[in-house]
Amino acid sequence: MSLQVENLEKNMAKMTVEVPAGEFEKAIKDAFDKNKNRFNIPGFRKGKAPLAMVEKMYGVEVLYEEAANLVLDKSYPDAAEESGLEIVSRPEIDLVQIEKGKDFIYTATVAVKPEVTLGEYKGIEVERAVVEVTDEDVENELKKVQNQNSRLLTVEDRPVQDGDQTLIDFDGYIDGKQFDGGKSEDYSLTIGSHSFIDTFEEQLIGKNIGEECEVNVTFPEQYHAKELAGKPAVFKVKIKEIKVKELPELNDEFAEEVSEFDTLDEYKNDIRAKLLESKEKTATTENENRVVGKVVENASMDIPEPMIDTQVRSMINDYARRMQSQGMSMEQYMQYTGMTLESLQNQTKPQAEKSIRTRLVLEAVVKAENIQVSDEMVEEEIQKMADSYKMEVEKVKEYLGESEIKRMKEDLAVQEAVDFLVAEAKLV
Repeated sequence: MSLQVENLEKNMAKMTVEVPAGEFEKAIKDAFDKNKNRFNIPGFRKGKAPLAMVEKMYGVEVLYEEAANLVLDKSYPDAAEESGLEIVSRPEIDLVQIEKGKDFIYTATVAVKPEVTLGEYKGIEVERAVVEVTDEDVENELKKVQNQNSRLLTVEDRPVQDGDQTLIDFDGYIDGKQFDGGKSEDYSLTIGSHSFIDTFEEQLIGKNIGEECEVNVTFPEQYHAKELAGKPAVFKVKIKEIKVKELPELNDEFAEEVSEFDTLDEYKNDIRAKLLESKEKTATTENENRVVGKVVENASMDIPEPMIDTQVRSMINDYARRMQSQGMSMEQYMQYTGMTLESLQNQTKPQAEKSIRTRLVLEAVVKAENIQVSDEMVEEEIQKMADSYKMEVEKVKEYLGESEIKRMKEDLAVQEAVDFLVAEAKLV
């Protein structure tokens, strides 16, 4: 294999790869061995006809596509490594010469990692994130616990009020016709939760148990079901049950029941301490983001578009895997939200570019400050993973592999760069 590398504008490069004719012919034979049962040649049993007969009947190009893929899969990784380029995108392949008996020639156009010019990065001045726990914060947290420990009481002597939990039957109509998804029985609806469209919930206030009524609403213009978007609808609703939430009294007895403390004051102090710890962690992250954001803003680089596209694909694939773990496919998500793959890519692109810029700048700081990550630091990180997953350290290393461990070391160096920048910054 021979290789030529041409540097292009905007951090792009073109590799011209020439693979000897013999390797292409071998790939044709491999493709034939894999697919020979597909060909029917008169006078031969299926899969027994020689390659020459297949080429004569179907044309010499019949196996070119698969053979080309075999050659590309084998030769491109070697060419990428030999080039010495820091490739940050998928290759755009163009076939230059594909002919039996001749060298197989192709070009691979790739994005390469851009150089970063750091601006001011030491002593960056940013506004410090404020850490404060107010009495209102404590009361709000206390109310959450109070709500979690409430109980529902059935009400029979009054109509529906705001905040009630109701049990209803409903049946929806548009232009006098029922529509899919517009009917339900024994549906639990909390009045004021705004979980239903328009003024549906408000129109139930004042209605009594057993009462049937009509609710008039209009679906939002951006409703996920396009056939319903913007259309007026009438729901026939029956009130079957009214329940009201009874909150426990906030006193020492309450504190004993929901916590390890004997008095409400002690419990409040504990809530305050935990809120402070949480806010301090949030503030630390916010301070890091502000400092790093300023350093990134001061730096300059020319990011090739294919690098951003690759990051966008990676982020969407990660999101798709998370959705899948929750039981929803990407197709279902896009159908529900009304998004297309293109609109999702456009929405993801700014975050993808920001992520790339941040990583490149932090890597540049690692290089500028000669930040080193020791093997001991990597071992500690692997030990944390082993403890978390209750696995042996050697098993974790085996599972990760060399490339992932190398990536871990790079990530640790980047975090060290963040710590360095924050330590050098002026938080005012």
